[in-house]
Amino acid sequence: MKSAALQPLSPRSAFSRKTTKRCLEMSPDGPLDQTACDREPIHIPGSIQPHGMLLVAELATGRTMGGAGDIEDCFGDDWIGRGINDLLGFDALSRTAQAPRAHEVILGKHEVGGAVLDILGHISDGYLLVELEPAGSSPITPEQSLSNLDAIAHRFEIAADTATLFQHAATDFRKLTGFDRVMIYQFMEDASGVVIAEDRNEAFPAFLNHHFPASDIPKQARALYLRNRVRAIPDATYSPAPLRWAGAGAPVLDLSDVALRSVSPIHLQYLRNMGVRASASVSIIKDGILWGLVACHNATPLEMPFAIRAAAMALGSSLARQIKAKDEAENARERLRLRAHEDRLVESLLIDAPLDEQLTAAASNLRQMMRSDGFVAISPKGMIAQSGTHPEIDDIRTLLDLVTPKLREGIFHSHEFGRTPRLPNHLISLASGIAVLRLALEEEIFLVWFRAEKVQVVEWAGNPHKNPGDTITSPLTPRASFAAWSEEVRGRSNYWNNNKIDALHRVGRVIYDSDQRQRIDRLNRALQKTLEQKEELLKQKDFLMREINHRVQNSLQLVSTFLKMQTRDIEDPSIIQHLNDARSRISAVALVHRRLYSDNHVGSVDLARYLSELSNELFLSMGEEWRSRHTSNFSPVLMDADRAINLGLIFSELITNANKYAYGGAPGPTSASLDHHFNQARLVVADSGAGKTRLTSGFGSKMLNAIIVGLGGELQETDNNPGLRIIVTVPIQFQ
Repeated sequence: MKSAALQPLSPRSAFSRKTTKRCLEMSPDGPLDQTACDREPIHIPGSIQPHGMLLVAELATGRTMGGAGDIEDCFGDDWIGRGINDLLGFDALSRTAQAPRAHEVILGKHEVGGAVLDILGHISDGYLLVELEPAGSSPITPEQSLSNLDAIAHRFEIAADTATLFQHAATDFRKLTGFDRVMIYQFMEDASGVVIAEDRNEAFPAFLNHHFPASDIPKQARALYLRNRVRAIPDATYSPAPLRWAGAGAPVLDLSDVALRSVSPIHLQYLRNMGVRASASVSIIKDGILWGLVACHNATPLEMPFAIRAAAMALGSSLARQIKAKDEAENARERLRLRAHEDRLVESLLIDAPLDEQLTAAASNLRQMMRSDGFVAISPKGMIAQSGTHPEIDDIRTLLDLVTPKLREGIFHSHEFGRTPRLPNHLISLASGIAVLRLALEEEIFLVWFRAEKVQVVEWAGNPHKNPGDTITSPLTPRASFAAWSEEVRGRSNYWNNNKIDALHRVGRVIYDSDQRQRIDRLNRALQKTLEQKEELLKQKDFLMREINHRVQNSLQLVSTFLKMQTRDIEDPSIIQHLNDARSRISAVALVHRRLYSDNHVGSVDLARYLSELSNELFLSMGEEWRSRHTSNFSPVLMDADRAINLGLIFSELITNANKYAYGGAPGPTSASLDHHFNQARLVVADSGAGKTRLTSGFGSKMLNAIIVGLGGELQETDNNPGLRIIVTVPIQFQ
């Protein structure tokens, strides 16, 4: 008997019916509006299956706010508003808070109203959802159950191959659950599915190797299979028990994690059309992806207690691990086989011969490597190499015209190329499967592998296609027929798996690297010949450069000597200073000229070495007292000779200014550093003297500023506390 204050949780029911109606409408391109089915809100049905009960309590207060099922029979009419701990007789809130995962908290077995119930908890949107369902009785102890599961897991592990593994799984799941039929159902690339193993009694016909369309399990249902690894429907003819709430303004509860959640009415009708009265499914999740399902059917109502569901979930995880292990072992064997063929390809490419001859020698190996029926290597000039059965050269060019726009990273592959609309019919038998590798060498070359058509007869559980009489407005109920329906699929070949596609990439790299090595060898031989031819010219050039350098050095020395002689006849100290400054600048130019000739980089100068040697010469003329107090820290910077000369003049000018003005002519400490960042070279000259003392600019300062502007740089004067710090920043290469 329901309390008068309770109202059904109905706000979402109309939306569900509306979505269901859309799901049943025909689409113009197929038998079902798949997107409408995918939008059905099956996670918020507003009801549960009636074989259990659901209590909804506020997490903050513990007060029971709503529920579903025959709650009054267990807890009386006054259950609404009572504390959840009081109703259950234990501290459910504390157990939930301490549980490692809130989406399913095992609260244990408890006797309620004279019946032993399995109790589970879930947290959703600030509520604690408590499921209560009858606990199954079993003569098997938990220890025996664990031992049985371990034995089954061991049988999975020692299965010789995946086919044997799947058959063991179907048999063992049927023993565990007691269902009339258990199928291992694998999802395909297009979300359709196929039964790959089956164990059954006479209650149901065989579905082994039968395919089911993707519309049978909509997208949002597949998402819930990832979240809830075991789902059970004890009776497909049940009437849903609605969620009831005290008063108005009932919330929309997400029941995604609730095992008792009511399922889509379309799915229930689907099961009834199949003759299934009870069903269960166990998710097979591999690497976080829904790989498939263990689908269980029974002709009569059959409950699947929590203990059986927990064992089935553990067994499903064990099956997924073994699928992964066996797939990885098979992949490893395939990769080893491909590597062996790659090694033989490398041996073929080591032959000292043109690439055409190398590919001819490797053609048979390349065909066997990809397990194709034919292989060709073709260029704009014509056929290079071939092996096996393949189309004529004109037909190959037609195929390449179709493929070239679809190349991605130089590769295209398809196992259903025979279904390409523009493909000539006579090529379907030879080229239903095709893999193309474009080699961007000196001459563009295409490597093409062909696979012959493999006609497939697909057995469907019922006709998956639109009936001729259906229209866009025709209502569609779930499929009523699941009788075997055969479909011949043409234009397809065996699948190019990921290992082979990876091998295609490696083949391209191996051939490209081999071609590059051959090109480098040819270039090296040509360069060697050129070097031998140029050797005499270089000797002559070296002689001329020495002669030019000798003459330039002599000329600069004559000018420097002339200036020195002039100072003897002049008494004015300022003029003498100007002449000495000019000699210093000439020395800077002469030094970089010597460095230009001696360095390996003709036309460029190691600025650090140049400034170090220039610094030595400057302080040699200033005296030991100045030299001993100077520190330098120059990072290597390579700069063209013209810019290096100008930076040397700047450095010489800054050191000379420090010598003149920093300490009133007396010796004092100075420092210089050179570093670079990206395209900028930074020269810093600092002293600890009087700081900036001159208010006017002389010839040296004007020359300094002109040089910096010409280099595209800038000069900054800062306080060195004490003294003056001058920072010159110039581009290493002029932009």
